[in-house]
Amino acid sequence: MSKTKATLHVRSHPLEALVAATVGFFVGFAAVALFNVTAKTFKEAMGLDPVQVGLLVAMPNLSGSLLRIPFSAWVDTDGGRRPMLTLLGLALLGMLGLIALLLAYYPDGLTAGLYPVLLFLGFLSGCGIATFSVGISFVSYWFPQNRQGWALGTYAGVGNLAPGLFTFLLPTALAAWGLLGTYVAWTALLLLGTLVFYALGYGAPYFQLLRLGLSREEAKAQARALGQELFPAGSLVETLARSAAKWRTWVLVALYFTSFGGFLALTAWLPTYWREFLGQDVTQAAYLTAYFSILASVVRVFGGSLSDRIGGERAAFLAYGLVVLGALLLTQASSFGLAFLGETLLGFGMGVGNAAVFKMVPYYVL
Repeated sequence: MSKTKATLHVRSHPLEALVAATVGFFVGFAAVALFNVTAKTFKEAMGLDPVQVGLLVAMPNLSGSLLRIPFSAWVDTDGGRRPMLTLLGLALLGMLGLIALLLAYYPDGLTAGLYPVLLFLGFLSGCGIATFSVGISFVSYWFPQNRQGWALGTYAGVGNLAPGLFTFLLPTALAAWGLLGTYVAWTALLLLGTLVFYALGYGAPYFQLLRLGLSREEAKAQARALGQELFPAGSLVETLARSAAKWRTWVLVALYFTSFGGFLALTAWLPTYWREFLGQDVTQAAYLTAYFSILASVVRVFGGSLSDRIGGERAAFLAYGLVVLGALLLTQASSFGLAFLGETLLGFGMGVGNAAVFKMVPYYVL
């Protein structure tokens, strides 16, 4: 097959791929955000104890975490289109199942006997979170090294706005549409995002050329001519084994655990901190927590550009220094001003730190 003929069949371009991945990741949060907020409703309707509620809330996060590794590795053999659509499709099934459950049984027929079904649907709904790792690899293959920091920072920053925005919107939606109506609206949003990815989200040129029948060598040569710089090292199993054998992989895991894991933990803990330690009311505590969530997300875009300019390693040193300083201020603060400054430094540091990790992953691991 000639280069010209093959090139004509390569769909999408880097910006379209970035938009597609970001939209997919953003809407992937829809199911989990709603599931967490409405857990109290299920608790009251089904008479669940605290342990059951805790497991129910954790189930989407469990699937979203466990599936990240195998689905991210799948990108190395496919380019990312099928893994992303599979995860979004599973999340849609979970949401549609929850709608069917509410239609059939809510409120009077929703008994504790349906708890296992609810857990399973929660597990499916959580698949949307796993789109995060798929999108990281998907975007990395599309962009050259000198723009990956910006691209991955934009992807993660905009996508991670979802929890904060959903936190703002859900109370109003539940009050206006009720539980069932809100689930229908959020499912429609998830479906719309899935369709956007289906229309725009194609793997980088190398993977498309392979599907056209070119050999690996031919596909790699033509993909390079089209601007692709990053290529997979082997099969899914080989990729996992090779990554696990590198000590830098585990350093990056620890850094990611601190930045993104800390981001999630603080988002859950800050409402209590502001209420119990600083005496803020419930509404003010919610707004301050949303501020942290949105700040850490938006800063990832800046962090990505900064990592492109000074390198992921230097950006990481700066970021985690701010995290330490922010944590010290937050834990020692006795006034609103110092606590707010500490929260701001933590949000800024975690956002930049997350972007710095994304910048280093394609270089050290892929």
